[in-house]
Amino acid sequence: NLAKAYTGNKKEAEKLVKNIIKIVVKIGILARNDQFTADDGRKANKLRTKFSTIVKTVISFYEVDFTFDKNFLMNNINDCRCVIKDLVKDHLTDKSLGRIDHIFDFFSDGVFLEEMFKKDSVFRPQLKDIIEDMNKALDKGEI
Repeated sequence: NLAKAYTGNKKEAEKLVKNIIKIVVKIGILARNDQFTADDGRKANKLRTKFSTIVKTVISFYEVDFTFDKNFLMNNINDCRCVIKDLVKDHLTDKSLGRIDHIFDFFSDGVFLEEMFKKDSVFRPQLKDIIEDMNKALDKGEI
């Protein structure tokens, strides 16, 4: 687990993963039960586009030397946070919104991002696996 390796804290990494799972499941349940309005649908499409941009950016930063732009990535991740919170704010509790913030705080941290994209990063092998999975998901049209 990349979060565990980076933080050195198994409990924190498990909390992050649990929060991701909880939020994804809750959004899936809302969608499956037709709880989203037409306006929410537009927000969801915007979220898909933002997320896809982030995935493609991360892949590019990994695969193409000297392209990493921390501020660009941080801004896009935080834009994604705003869109997802706007999408679910009328449906989920403040506790769930806090979970979203916890997730995005972790992944938008500049020090974390710099460490992930350093050419000699000790996390490079783990990031390689994640990038391969992202590429497969893109190829299958899942992202």
